[in-house]
Amino acid sequence: MSRYLHIHIILFFFGIIHANALSTNVSIPVQTLQDSVYIDTEPIDKRNFESLKDKYDGNEFIYERTVKNSGWWSRFKQWLSDFFKNLFDINSDAKAADITDIILKIFYVIIFLLVVFFIVKAIINKEGNWVFGKSSDKSIIPVTDIENNIHDADFKSLIKNAESEDNHRLAIRYYYLWLLKTLSEAEIIDYDVEKTNSDYYIEIADENTKKEYSYTSYLYNYIWYGEFDIDTSKYNKAKDAFTQFLNSLKK
Repeated sequence: MSRYLHIHIILFFFGIIHANALSTNVSIPVQTLQDSVYIDTEPIDKRNFESLKDKYDGNEFIYERTVKNSGWWSRFKQWLSDFFKNLFDINSDAKAADITDIILKIFYVIIFLLVVFFIVKAIINKEGNWVFGKSSDKSIIPVTDIENNIHDADFKSLIKNAESEDNHRLAIRYYYLWLLKTLSEAEIIDYDVEKTNSDYYIEIADENTKKEYSYTSYLYNYIWYGEFDIDTSKYNKAKDAFTQFLNSLKK
């Protein structure tokens, strides 16, 4: 019984304390949680931008390119890739692109080899015709020696050999050097390997001789430096002009 008595006494005292608290308006503090949020109340500075569409409308601002807006080479490679993809029934675009790259590399190598082949062929077979310069003859070294020693050259034999090979251009060159030799021996010109046709033309005093030389010099320049392949008929006409001029000088 004493235990129940103690309980009643404790409850009694708690009741008294609670009643006193209510009567004196004492509030029991209650802990609450509240988030701390900063609210910006500063005025907003509104900005106006000009239209940027035209300003950034160039190719350098296209970051995701499609086949349509790519260059012609990219479009060609894409077309070629699609062609091989359909031709060989390839399921992967990446694999088709790899095959296209391999085929293009092989094509580049073939083109390079062909260019080298034609350059070498031109040098060997086409009278030493260099791609980046004027052509010279198969006999370029002998002709150079002849220019330096025209007074010792047998032009009749040289022309006969050139005609037997149907090398009309070389034969005309020999005729022209033969003409210079004859003019020099007649003391009409002073031969020098460094002189030009114009130099010789100025040195000739006689008007008829000057006229004949002007015409034969024109034929020589047209046929030799013009690099034209002339047929037998045109060659014979040029040959007759040189022959007549040479015969007139021997009189």
